[in-house]
Amino acid sequence: MTPPGTGGRFRSYLRFIAAVLWFFMARSMARHGALGMAGEQWVPLVEQAMLVFLLLLGYSALGFSFERQQHPLSEQGLPRRAGWQGEMGLGLAVGWAAALLCVLPLTVAGGIAIVLTPQVSAWMWLLADIAFFALLALVEEVVFRGYAFQSFARAVGPLGATLGFAVFYAMVQAMLPGSSHASIAVSVALSLLLSTAYLRTKALWVSWGLNFAWKGSRALLFGLTVSGISNHSPVVQGDPMGPLWLSGGGFGLDGSWVAFIVLLVAVPVIYRVTRDLDFLYNVPVIIPGGLAVDIDAAAKRQHEDAMGEVKAAVPALIQILPVAAPMPQVISGQSTEEMR
Repeated sequence: MTPPGTGGRFRSYLRFIAAVLWFFMARSMARHGALGMAGEQWVPLVEQAMLVFLLLLGYSALGFSFERQQHPLSEQGLPRRAGWQGEMGLGLAVGWAAALLCVLPLTVAGGIAIVLTPQVSAWMWLLADIAFFALLALVEEVVFRGYAFQSFARAVGPLGATLGFAVFYAMVQAMLPGSSHASIAVSVALSLLLSTAYLRTKALWVSWGLNFAWKGSRALLFGLTVSGISNHSPVVQGDPMGPLWLSGGGFGLDGSWVAFIVLLVAVPVIYRVTRDLDFLYNVPVIIPGGLAVDIDAAAKRQHEDAMGEVKAAVPALIQILPVAAPMPQVISGQSTEEMR
């Protein structure tokens, strides 16, 4: 159902179009701004940071202008509610488990040749790479589960928005060099998983943690290629050896059929582990309307109309003192007994 104050499904669809256009504009501005502000090594990190800022700023402006949102950041899926750190930790655990389930068969079937770099400077750059993947995951969640997704869901429903954004995300990933049918299938499965996490919790904390763990753990801990890029980790460099359907080749596990199966299996898992959050944040909100009614007074009047007017009973007299014996009557100075 379309929440009140959103202007209907057609206007929600127009807001979705505006949000998508702003994403492409913000990405172009962030890329050109990073090239002009930072050195070559810092460009990816600065670009993601600028993109996060532009996306949150633009979507907040849209929400405040068109929907009168008082807390646009919270409405986008980033509420500072109680337990949000635990929600993010839950997403990290599921994402790490999914990545590990993809790496273990690769290790058993072929193996991973790992090269470690113990230099101190490499460990410093590792912190920058952690920040890069955190910002990259946040960008994807804000774009594909934030304001645009919410507007599209009001226009076509949650299921339609989930399927539509799965196709949208797959189209964006298909533009990357080295993409294949397997990588497109993995993109669809990952989008379904992350959208399920958002819809169950009405926030981006679980999906953000899951997305970050899924990508960051493979690159930073195992040194594997992520979406065709293999130079993310300065400390660990991994070279997988195995069949294409298992390793994904030069595109990484994002292009393997094993990852597609693991991510599909993770959908019911995330549905199960978020049952408490679904109970807390998906309860329908009752919006009061109409005139104020005194239910107790109305019930009392209804009872009186049904039972009729009840008159108060007259209390019976209660005799406390004994009745005195009748006095003998006197007629002309004589008692009754004397007359007899």
